[in-house]
Amino acid sequence: QVQLVESGGGLVQAGGSLRLSCAASGYNFSTYSMGWFRQAPGKEREFVAGISWTGGTTYYADSVKGRFAISRDNAKNTLYLQMSSLKPEDTAVYRCATRPRGATPMDYRQYDYWGQGTQVTVSS
Repeated sequence: QVQLVESGGGLVQAGGSLRLSCAASGYNFSTYSMGWFRQAPGKEREFVAGISWTGGTTYYADSVKGRFAISRDNAKNTLYLQMSSLKPEDTAVYRCATRPRGATPMDYRQYDYWGQGTQVTVSS
């Protein structure tokens, strides 16, 4: 079955960096677009970044543009999120998810499968 397992979260000071990974299995990773979402306590799920199945097209929320970078390695069935210049407001559980090609990247309802998430905490 489809499995998405995130890793790389943790506690970091403001201004620091983290790299999240999402290991995928159970489906043909290279034929699906992917995305990262986050959810902080008491807040709604928020789109962070998306990437096409080839990796050639990326999308970012305005709040992370210029600080975060999404990428993928189809040979390793792995999705990444490089996060830099982290802010306390980036604190959340980060989850990766799959979506079919052509689906709207920012709409969480377009995503089929989700990982359990990894906690990112940014201290001020």
